[in-house]
Amino acid sequence: MRRIITGHNSEGKSIITIDGPPARSIGEDVGGLFEIWNTDGNLIDTTDSIDRADTDIILSPPENGSKFRYFQINPTPEGLPMEIMQEIAADAFEKIGAAHHRIDTSKHPAMHKTDTIDYIILLEGDVTLILDEEEVRLKPHDVVVQRGTNHAWVNNGDEPALLIAVLIDSDLR
Repeated sequence: MRRIITGHNSEGKSIITIDGPPARSIGEDVGGLFEIWNTDGNLIDTTDSIDRADTDIILSPPENGSKFRYFQINPTPEGLPMEIMQEIAADAFEKIGAAHHRIDTSKHPAMHKTDTIDYIILLEGDVTLILDEEEVRLKPHDVVVQRGTNHAWVNNGDEPALLIAVLIDSDLR
């Protein structure tokens, strides 16, 4: 994947400040989470060359911040016992500072809930969005607006599924 980040030079002219792959990724063995860009709610100087994705990968954005990332979900190996899936999910969420977001994993080990509004697009693959009370199967180019609900993603296919997500810190009821 190639990221192109724009900014301004000292004369105020638009330029490309970054042209390359994501600065950070994690969990490639199960698909992966790839950071594209982050904001922290502070003023952004468009003349700087800071790669705002080159930080530790944490699931949720900071207060008043946002995260722009893509993630890939590999197919679940057949016959994997539920207790092993729970261990794998617990370890993965711990690594991205999100163990506390796993509030009810009885329906699926990757269930989690964040205080964010998420805009998600399935680019390729066959994925089901699991909620507490419902499930919906997605086709490529389907869009989900995730409003702070407990959820998980499951790859139904034989190939990795690729999704784009923008997470925005929000006050939710």
